[in-house]
Amino acid sequence: MSGTLELVRAGRIRRARSRSVLTVILAALVLALVATSLMVGQTFYGPGEVARVILGQDVPGASFTVGELRLPRTTLALLAGLAFGLAGVTFQTMLHNPLASPDIIGISSGASAAAVVAIVVLQLSQTWVSVVAIVAALLTALVIYLLAYRDGVAGTRLILIGIGISAMLDSVVAYIIVRAATWDLQAAMRWLTGSVNGAVWSTVAPLCLAVAVLAPVLLTQARPLRLMQHGDDAAAALGVPVERTRVIAILAAVGLIAFATAAAGPIAFVAFLAGPIAARIVGPGTSLMVPAALVGAALVLGADLVGQHAVGNRYPVGVITGVLGAPYLVYLLIRTNRAGGSL
Repeated sequence: MSGTLELVRAGRIRRARSRSVLTVILAALVLALVATSLMVGQTFYGPGEVARVILGQDVPGASFTVGELRLPRTTLALLAGLAFGLAGVTFQTMLHNPLASPDIIGISSGASAAAVVAIVVLQLSQTWVSVVAIVAALLTALVIYLLAYRDGVAGTRLILIGIGISAMLDSVVAYIIVRAATWDLQAAMRWLTGSVNGAVWSTVAPLCLAVAVLAPVLLTQARPLRLMQHGDDAAAALGVPVERTRVIAILAAVGLIAFATAAAGPIAFVAFLAGPIAARIVGPGTSLMVPAALVGAALVLGADLVGQHAVGNRYPVGVITGVLGAPYLVYLLIRTNRAGGSL
């Protein structure tokens, strides 16, 4: 018996080490993408020049190009990817369903509809558009939660209600876009596509603060959320305050989505893809929050590089992630249908 226990313990240690190594590799990939984003462009700057700019030294040419153009853009892509990835995997873990990501269940649609109204109808500035998008995302999440609550929140019910609300909000967006003037239409479409073009520090700063505050809150809920995957009753029996954990996780995840969407627009499918990709990489048996956040950052950074440099024209990052995410969504729906499962 003791020999069996030792084998089990050794297997767990080996798997934990493997997951740690894979997580470190993901972090190294993200750092490599950050470095590439800062160095590559119409003019190439070497690592030494980039490092000097980051340290505050004056480097002719690089100080403006890297410090004022590439660094805010790269920082926004990094933080938005982290926020989308972390929030997406939180919803998927909490609701036990890979479809339960914020861009599928309507939270991003709430921010998008409000932003389009703010741009086209109210003619608000970029700062106020961001504020309106954040408030709308929070209110949309609250409405979905209240409509889905019935002696607790069932994952399937919340997803279906979220998809319905998302469809209604998308109809609002389509109606306003059809009636928009040309200039307003261009501004609205840039925002709806999801882009890190034209990033400035005033846009990046609120997202940076949100990630610094809300990401640690979510990480503290990693273990309770893992236990809740076995069912609310089992988690409660193990001492998990189920409803409190769910409320804290929802508020923190929605906050991340709201600030990331306000800063970069609803970058398609990053929140949806980050968790499943992270699960394939690191395997089961551990929280996917950190790996999913890193995968989200890698997706946005990589998609931005592809959109800017790897194709003939320059495309916003949301176009590239949409091309990647749409086939996976179709595959997931087909697989679920063949397995006889439900959403």
